Amino acid sequence: MEVDGTLLTILGVSAGVLILTGWVEQIYKGYKTKSMKDISKFLMIFIAAGSILWLTYGIIVSDVFIIGTNAAGLTLMMIVSFMKMRYDKELQKI
Repeated sequence: MEVDGTLLTILGVSAGVLILTGWVEQIYKGYKTKSMKDISKFLMIFIAAGSILWLTYGIIVSDVFIIGTNAAGLTLMMIVSFMKMRYDKELQKI
């Protein structure tokens, strides 16, 4: 079955937007509450590892959607990780 290039572009962009929106919401909620205590370190490690592998795959096959989504996802995960370390440290001071 042949897939139209435009449909494939819409599919790739939609997938990326949906995945990244979850991270943006988490960052907003964490910033607002100054708490990331419910974020698991293991979750972040496994998702980061998966994103790195997907990014590597995207680079190998030259897929701009996979590269862009996973590069942006890794950036957002680093922000969440930084916020978690910072807010967890502040929570321990109390």
